[in-house]
Amino acid sequence: MVVFGTRPEAIKMLPVVRKLRSHPSFETVVVVTAQHRELLDQVLQLFGETPDVDLDLMTPGQSLATLTSRVLTSMSDLIRTARPDLVLVHGDTTTAMASAMAAFYEGIPIGHVEAGLRSNDLGRPWPEEFNRVTIDSISALRFAPTATAAMNLDREYSNGAHTVVTGNTGIDALLYISDRLDAEPALRHAFDARHGDKSSDRHLVLVTAHRRESFGEGFRDICAALLRLASRPDVDIVYPVHPNPNVRATVMQLLSAHPRIRLVDPVGYAEMVYLMKRATILLTDSGGLQEEGPALGKPVLVLRDVTERPEAVATGVVELVGTNPAKIASRVERLLDDPVAYAACARVAFPYGNGTAAKAIVDAIESSDLT
Repeated sequence: MVVFGTRPEAIKMLPVVRKLRSHPSFETVVVVTAQHRELLDQVLQLFGETPDVDLDLMTPGQSLATLTSRVLTSMSDLIRTARPDLVLVHGDTTTAMASAMAAFYEGIPIGHVEAGLRSNDLGRPWPEEFNRVTIDSISALRFAPTATAAMNLDREYSNGAHTVVTGNTGIDALLYISDRLDAEPALRHAFDARHGDKSSDRHLVLVTAHRRESFGEGFRDICAALLRLASRPDVDIVYPVHPNPNVRATVMQLLSAHPRIRLVDPVGYAEMVYLMKRATILLTDSGGLQEEGPALGKPVLVLRDVTERPEAVATGVVELVGTNPAKIASRVERLLDDPVAYAACARVAFPYGNGTAAKAIVDAIESSDLT
């Protein structure tokens, strides 16, 4: 049983689902909670996947406690009835944590894709660090994307779990969609029409930001940095704005009037990959872009003070800049104005594997004694 609920989970789990669906040894049941309803549906359509069970649990404005309790009770009922051999979850979402707890309560082994990531601060990112630590502590199979993640697991509580270093399934998905964009002109041209002339001599800065720890002052500071950068005549900014009202209200109030800042609704995954390939610099607090940017040879400036992805930082392609407006702007301007500095960061790196993680995960499940 494979469970996910958000767009990032779907992107990273669907390569695994495709491998499992095609494997003769497994009967695979895909369950979605629809923690991100519209964003999730976009990714399912792109990958041609239809879930076997859609719990459709998201309601407007519900609290984390409410969502957690709804996922926990719904998944407990489903697992109790289906009795799968293994429940597979991904990452650090509420869906993943509560589904893992439901499996644990029902005595069903858990497999955790993208196990072992640590910021070593339960408050940053919140509540994701708590979620992933909780999942790892009760998982029987832990699929670590890197050797560093596996070392984190070795230092912590262990119930005899088996840890396998697999690479990150997000790179599997990225390379699949990147190849499709190169091979399918109709798909690429639709995005060209939406985002304008690629021959412009202005630099595209692509922004994504949604972390809870930045709500309020942090987002006001990020917006101040973007306004400074947009004052340059050689910069265009595209910012797909997260629907969370704590993000959207601040961003729309402070940035919507500027002619060189385009605030757009969240885009589909293929369009996001297109924008990343076209961008000069990525500004983000997203874990996914920290992994994907290096694989595309794009400099990534992370709008956080800590990260659970130190391997990306170690490549030199990714840098932590926090939310201080002066620091953000100065780091972007250095990359724009110094060709040597830009070239040092704009290079392809694969700290999270080269696109074979899903196969490694399925092979590990097959060779385990759990199924």
